Amino acid sequence: MSSLPIVVPILYQIIGILLMLYGGFILLSVLLFLFHRRRHDWAYVSAQPDEWPTVTVQLPIYNEPRVAERVVTAVANLDYPADRLQIQVLDDSTDHTTAILARHIAHLRRERGLDISHHRRGERSGYKAGALASALPYARGEFIAIFDADFVPGPDWLRRTIPALLAHPELAFVQTRWGHLNRSQNLIAAAQGIALDGHFVVEQQARSASGFMQNFNGSGGIWRRRAIEQAGGWTSDTVTEDLDLSYRAQLAGWRGAYIDRIEAPAELPPMLTSYKRQQHRWAKGSVQTLRKLARHILRSNRPLSQRLYALVHLGGYLMVIPLLLLLVLTLPLALLPEQSVPLPFVGYLSSFISAAPFLMFALAQYRLDGVTGLRRLWQLPILALFSLGLSPTVAKAALAGLSQKGGAFNRTPKQGRGSPRLAMPEEAGWPDMLPEAAVFLYAFATLTTIIVSRQWHLAPLPLLYLLGSGAVFFQSLNEYALTAGHRPHPTGLTRPVHSGDGIP
Repeated sequence: MSSLPIVVPILYQIIGILLMLYGGFILLSVLLFLFHRRRHDWAYVSAQPDEWPTVTVQLPIYNEPRVAERVVTAVANLDYPADRLQIQVLDDSTDHTTAILARHIAHLRRERGLDISHHRRGERSGYKAGALASALPYARGEFIAIFDADFVPGPDWLRRTIPALLAHPELAFVQTRWGHLNRSQNLIAAAQGIALDGHFVVEQQARSASGFMQNFNGSGGIWRRRAIEQAGGWTSDTVTEDLDLSYRAQLAGWRGAYIDRIEAPAELPPMLTSYKRQQHRWAKGSVQTLRKLARHILRSNRPLSQRLYALVHLGGYLMVIPLLLLLVLTLPLALLPEQSVPLPFVGYLSSFISAAPFLMFALAQYRLDGVTGLRRLWQLPILALFSLGLSPTVAKAALAGLSQKGGAFNRTPKQGRGSPRLAMPEEAGWPDMLPEAAVFLYAFATLTTIIVSRQWHLAPLPLLYLLGSGAVFFQSLNEYALTAGHRPHPTGLTRPVHSGDGIP
């Protein structure tokens, strides 16, 4: 007698319980956010110091001709004593970005007398981490601020972040909230804006206010130089050097802080292909950091709750694997006698997995913009479909993170202003679309089987995967036309959400 009727339902329920536990982790973040709502921005200090410290601003740039001049200009316009401000442009470019930067830096030196240097390396070893590490010995700042090429910090950004570091000597870094220059450019950007707002406004505030370990997000933040050096400096054995260093610093006894009321505006990738590359890097790097630091976290003297929270935080991207396994099991489940998995269990599973993220995203939008922010929640289904559609790519990256050290730092190309064409990631091609195509076909076969067997209670997950993987596959295929020199066909995903709010 086949064991399939017994094994498949049991596996389905075990995986479902695991996913519900992760939903509980997200719900915990929401509850911590609500519990500490009066302690948000605990590190924020408005009082200005009598004497401002020396700050070095590092700008790692690689082949960004559309936005390189913009970020340098924004940093040059920071309202900070000129004799206490040093700007390092870390240029690893292999295209005409270097010429653009050289011309603009020379102009700023000549016209404004700024302490701004143009750093070039013989080879791009270590990628972004290597660039940051190689320039640090030449930095004269006590504090090191970092902005990626797509950021446009406001003039008062340094004057608002420095007081927190001076008032709290235990702080290794201060991370500020990412704003969105182009969230209305299209639905792809709008969905990312919803996701990032949830991460910063709820998750980062919950961690910071609760004293849990948190991450530096790689840009829009400022470090205490001594903390970087004591934690071992920037390393390239993960592709998320920011996450790695921030955790190593906290394991060494330092603390991180997130300040929500200070915004660092940045550009969202307006192309799905770029967003996919970004998610691949974040997933791989997070799991690499988990593999590298899990033992140190478990052996640290932090409370058990903080250690467990840190491990789940670093391993969050691994949760797409059981979610995909749930889809895989749905097909054989549909071939078994009706309701081999109890109907209430399927309902509880669907509700619990979706309720916690919805609460997180809704709270973030309400805290940012009140009722106006809640009007953006119609974009949540788009985000859900993207998340499911990208899950095979994320799962592949997470598995690679378990087995590989380091790897290529695939940049997310920036659009900038005034370009008639969207910026396409390097080496983007049809092989990147195969995982989504495979999931699309499997979800279609599963849904067809469910229709034939009339087990309608199993339909929601494969239906969502069908829509999500289909949307990602066909949009990626449409964007792939760019690499062949063709004009992509406009789709609903690439049309503006509403007028205004474009990239400055």
